Amino acid sequence: MNNAKRRTVIAGNWKMNFTPAEATAFINEIKPMVAGKDNCDIIFCAPYVTIAAAQAAAEGSNIKIGAENVHFAESGAYTGEVSAKMLTACGVEYVIIGHSERRQYFGETDETVNKRTLAALAAGMKVILCLGEVKEERLAGITREIVSMQTKLDLAGVSAEDMKNIIIAYEPVWAIGTGLTATPEQAEETCGQIRDVLVELYGKDVAEATTIQYGGSMNDKNAAELLSKPNVDGGLIGGASLVASKFTAIVDAAQ
Repeated sequence: MNNAKRRTVIAGNWKMNFTPAEATAFINEIKPMVAGKDNCDIIFCAPYVTIAAAQAAAEGSNIKIGAENVHFAESGAYTGEVSAKMLTACGVEYVIIGHSERRQYFGETDETVNKRTLAALAAGMKVILCLGEVKEERLAGITREIVSMQTKLDLAGVSAEDMKNIIIAYEPVWAIGTGLTATPEQAEETCGQIRDVLVELYGKDVAEATTIQYGGSMNDKNAAELLSKPNVDGGLIGGASLVASKFTAIVDAAQ
């Protein structure tokens, strides 16, 4: 982390977990555990149906509630989708776009990730933009090329000014839900490579001000070592975001 240059962000991705009642109970449990821990932003990205309940429970705390996806159209014949306009009308500020599970299971591409990102930014939202390589790409030694390409394609048309509302989450796909984790050195190297691309696209000042999270199975056991790296500015947390004590330990590591 480098808090002198950019904000640390610890964000939980609940994925397809928690009913509204369960989300309320979880937020009420964790609120006192993270109260006053303001060295990082704390966000939980929730399934659409739990957002209102989570927001109500989090009111007055240092916890912010986001969404897990957004469509690129403002309205139209897109059954089952939710627009940025709908989310902002509900008071949602943050949204995850391009998560590896969306890419793997639901046909998300860099083109659609870019379209969703532009739509979210136009609506005034803050985007947690996910990218990362699969196992075969890591083993082939082309991680730098893959994350460079994804960064450029996903941010096409995003201005330097817009970058104030972009958080990048580097998630090695081979470490999502597998129990595997990139070593702190691997995480630092790849987050640094992404920052190099941002320098190329926007210049050093914007690159140095952009938060780059690590999103590959960060948990209460490995968070401190990962967060000790200068280019790792927080975490996008999966499984550990469903357990109050584990998520709080990650927030503590960011302090």
